[in-house]
Formats: sequence, structure tokens, C-alpha cells
Amino acid sequence: MLAPSWEEHATCLANAEEQDVQRVLLGISEKAVVDLQQDAFVVIGRDTRPSSEKLAQSVIDGITVLGGQFHDYGLVTTPQLHYMVYCRNTHGQYGKATTEGYYQKLSKAFVELTKQAFCGGGEDRPLKVDCANGIGALKLREMENYFSQGLSVQLFNVGTTGKLNHLCGADFVKSHQKPPQGMEMKSNERCCSFDGDADRIVYYYYDTDGHFHLIDGDKIAALISSFLKELLLEIGESLNIGVIQTAYANGSSTRYLEEVMKVPVHCTKTGVKHLHHKAQEFDIGVYFEANGHGTVLFSKAAEMKIKQLAKESEDKKRKAAKMLENIIDLFNQAAGDAISDMLVVEAVLALKGLTVQQWDALYTDLPNRQLKVKVADRQVISTTDAERQAVTPPGLQEAVNGLVKKYKLSRAFVRPSGTEDIVRVYAEADSQVRKCGQPCT
Repeated sequence: MLAPSWEEHATCLANAEEQDVQRVLLGISEKAVVDLQQDAFVVIGRDTRPSSEKLAQSVIDGITVLGGQFHDYGLVTTPQLHYMVYCRNTHGQYGKATTEGYYQKLSKAFVELTKQAFCGGGEDRPLKVDCANGIGALKLREMENYFSQGLSVQLFNVGTTGKLNHLCGADFVKSHQKPPQGMEMKSNERCCSFDGDADRIVYYYYDTDGHFHLIDGDKIAALISSFLKELLLEIGESLNIGVIQTAYANGSSTRYLEEVMKVPVHCTKTGVKHLHHKAQEFDIGVYFEANGHGTVLFSKAAEMKIKQLAKESEDKKRKAAKMLENIIDLFNQAAGDAISDMLVVEAVLALKGLTVQQWDALYTDLPNRQLKVKVADRQVISTTDAERQAVTPPGLQEAVNGLVKKYKLSRAFVRPSGTEDIVRVYAEADSQVRKCGQPCT
């Protein structure tokens, strides 16, 4: 989430020799126009990995030696730490900057929403949650009692034996298209996986024929934005809603949002900070990467309008506005948050009376493939149009266009990795069968 200019500063500091650290820090302060007279306050959190405690202590030592103040929250998820920063920077307006405050705010909104679900949410069985052997297990267990009135959860891969993200977690499930180890699944059971620091979530289930179905960030965004659109129509206000995706979003999800739900979709470069920034341009900005990292942002003007309608409007409008008011509180607007997103999804499924299969049936994903190709120098390839078009080397984009023209509903792009000498290739089309009639391998 760091601004690009500060990434540059961080690189300079990381590369500085020990004797130059003070000079480099002063240089950064001058460039960024930092007021060195103002007291610095840093909030710190860590996860369950053995290295975290030592690293956190190093940060505390650094703050102390420079005369700053800090608050150490100890064990927290990454999104919880973002939440604490947001609470402190808004001087408590956003919420109480404690883990207790986080649990209370989200759970109160969730329980209020699910009280209005008359049909029991379509599925009464507990939600199975793979915690990736990470910090999410500890925090979800602490929070469970707060929302148990509206949801029962069964936790797996809680970190007592397995390694962090090893054969489990959101990334494993998404990339291998199979359930995590350590979780038994029956047909049509709702299951989800967090990643190690609990900022990403994906859902999945087995159908009655034993086929595995993944419900990724695209489908989470589709469920949430369609629900929000319905509530906006009920309150009759002209608040604008936009969905932000990256080039990796499945083409079927984009078509469903634009053509069926009539919700505008915008594409940004890969990376949460790009999506978050674009989402801030709307009254309601929904952003999710296909990997399950995302949230919803509400503008101050939209929040005020919704709160006003929840108090003053007639019955039907007031009910919809009240739901929106609780949805605002249920989202962690500081960052993508697996716990928050899980509660939103569960609330929406309950309110709409949808089963996991009905949610999955909103649209059918186009078959797709993602590949990594090792190269000597990734910087040979440069892109434009939110990384969907290659600018250099000459002829590359033309070659991609030539292949894409041969297949229905097809799309492909090539982009360099931001961190290593590999090139990422993505392709999708209406079928995995080649022109020759043979299945692709």
C-alpha cells in the first residue's frame, strides 16, 4: 500500500551503508517534507512465525532510539493492523483502535444484517474455514463468540502442527484448483480458505458428482456488487458504483457485471494499491483481485447520505438504507480483509437465501491458463492499457493479436513480473479444445 515515491525512499534506505543511514534518513525527510518537530507514532503488529517477535523488537528499538512513540498490538492479522492505523488517523471516527473494537464493530454489523434473513441463509451447516496455519486461526477463534449468533464456523489448519501456507491456504487452493490438506469436505458444503496473514479469501465446494468448484475474487465481487446495486435501487439514490478489476479477472465476470448487472467495470494495473486508489473515485468502489484480495470503499458523501436515509426515509427505503449502513461497518475499508469479507459474503448469502451452488451459477468462468516464463531480462517487455497490451519488443503484441483472433471470446496478455526475471502469460477462450479438435494440455 506504500506510495510509489516512498518505495524509492525505502530502496535508498535499504541500500545505504551503516555509516550513511542518518544522512539518507535526513535526505528522505527533506525530499518528503517531513516535519521533524512533530512527534512520530508507530503502530506495530506481528504474526505467529517465530521470526516475527525478533523483527518486531528490532522495529521497537529503532523507534525508541529515534525518540518516537509506539503501540505494540502483538499478534494481529495484517488487515487488523491496517484497521488500527485507520482508526488512529481518523482520531477514532472510523472505530476503536483495539482488537476488541475491531471484533465488536464487525460482529455487531453482521448480527444486525443476518437478523433480517428470514430463510436461514439457504444453508444451515457450519462454514468450514481453512486458516492456512496462520494468524487468522487465532484471531477468528477469538472473534467467534461475537458473531456466533449469525454464523457457525469450523476451523482447519490452525497452526498447531502444519507449516504456514504449506499445502493449504487461499493461494494453494486457487493455483492447484483443489481443497487444502487437513480438511474433509462433503458434497455441497460451503468452504473457504484464508491466506497466511488473512488478507485474502476464496470459497469452494464439491458438487454431487465430486467435481471441485472454486469461487474466487471475481465471483465474490460479482455477489457483493449485485447486492449493493439492488439496495441502491431500493433507496432510489443516484450514488455511483464501480467495480475495479485487473487484467487477470475472468472475462465472464466482466461481461456479467457490465451486461447483466449494468455495473461499470474499470481495469487497473496488478497490485492492490492500484485497485484501492481507483476505487476511491466512486461513491461505492468495489475491488477484488482474482486471488481473493479486496474490499469495498464508501465515500464520505455516500456514508452521510445512507445514514440520513436510515433515519428519515419511509419503511422500504429505510430498511435498505439500514442494510447499507451495516454493510459499511462490516467492510474493513482500510484494506482487503479475509475475516471481514467472509462475514460480508455469509451475510449476503443469508439475506438473498442463496446456496453456494446458486452463487457459483451466477456465471460460468471461461477456461483460462496462467504461465510463468523465465527470461534473461524482464525489462525488455513494457506494457500499457493496465498491462493488457505489450508496447515492446516490437511485434510481440501483433503476434498475440494474431493468435487471439482465431478463437471465440478469447483474450491474452503478456506482462513482466514486478520483482523477478520472469514474464507472466495469461490466456482465456470459450473452450480448451484446439482448432484441431484435440484438448489443450
